[in-house]
Amino acid sequence: MIPSVAHRIRTGLIGLLLAAAASGAGAQENFQTTVRSAILFDVGTESVLFEKAADDLQQPASLAKLMTLAVIFEEMRQGRLTPEQEIVISEDAWRRGGAPSRSTSMYAAVNSRVKVQDLLRGIMIQSGNDAAIALAEAVAGTEANFVPRMNDRARALGLSRSVFRNATGLPHPEQKMTAREIARLTDHIIRSFPEQYATYGEREFTWGGIRQQNRNPLLGTYSGADGLTTGYIEEAGFGLAGSAVQNSQRLVVVVLGARSLQERSNEARKLLDWGFRSFELRELFAADEALGSVQVFGGAEGSVPVNAGKLVRLLLPRGQSDRVSAQIVYRGPIRAPVAKGAEIGRLRVLRGSQVALEVPVYAAADVASGTLTQRAMQGAWEWTTGWLRSGIARP
Repeated sequence: MIPSVAHRIRTGLIGLLLAAAASGAGAQENFQTTVRSAILFDVGTESVLFEKAADDLQQPASLAKLMTLAVIFEEMRQGRLTPEQEIVISEDAWRRGGAPSRSTSMYAAVNSRVKVQDLLRGIMIQSGNDAAIALAEAVAGTEANFVPRMNDRARALGLSRSVFRNATGLPHPEQKMTAREIARLTDHIIRSFPEQYATYGEREFTWGGIRQQNRNPLLGTYSGADGLTTGYIEEAGFGLAGSAVQNSQRLVVVVLGARSLQERSNEARKLLDWGFRSFELRELFAADEALGSVQVFGGAEGSVPVNAGKLVRLLLPRGQSDRVSAQIVYRGPIRAPVAKGAEIGRLRVLRGSQVALEVPVYAAADVASGTLTQRAMQGAWEWTTGWLRSGIARP
């Protein structure tokens, strides 16, 4: 019988990649922000460049519409919703999200028919609550029925802590997100739906004779900014999820809990400026480079080598001294047989004490099931040692 340690998380040190300089000061220690919570993320390398209280749960306000749109975009990809399809603006959508609501609105008339592509502009440019409710109703019948789809999609995307209670971001004490998970969701939208994402960069939208400017303060004022959205409720303060590209590098910035429109805008710009100027790209591991080995139970071999399957790169501070190390993290022991190319763990790269990057690792070889004798010997070893890791990869 395999003891309960079979489900323990395993970690193995790969090695020290870059030694610390004599000064010992990390890049993040040289930058500060006044907002309650923030994160800066590099899309190309999937590296976290800066974070402050990035895992604190708080009400996202209209940033919750990012998940509403993630569900809608997936519906469109599956062909269940089309850009030209017309949606009726219900009395509920009009009353709770339209002109009577005195909240951010597209100002669509009650019982009017509006194309999906226009409702999307109403959300992405004007943060229209009426448009969000109308699209939720189009997909699920009611906004209440749409909310479970938001939570299911969040889990499918690995957003384990986000909780949604409406499609608009209007105040609800149980609706919560973190800066980190907002950044991950933003990254998903940018990568998976580039055609739809382009709408975030449109500067204005007119509907029903009412012209509204895009609410994102970075557009037109910050070089390379092309998205995304803002939010405000009294309970949460001012928030922003933004993205910009300079010299082929795309950064995502999330700031939450700012005390004013000006602070929100200024702190987002400061983070982007710092990220673009303060880091240089370094290659850590080749795509087929052996990172180490993961122990296998019941196999013809006791372990299997792993690699990342792609070039692993990291942005590192220019002239700074962050210590970079890496670990293979997996839940084991891995049971044979193991197929080459199977995902069996994660490569976790740390810059100082901060997790800067996580990418999947894959089996670099096949491992067949072992003989009865081999399995018996490995079972005895598991029983007595708890499968302490023995493999340490070279730097």
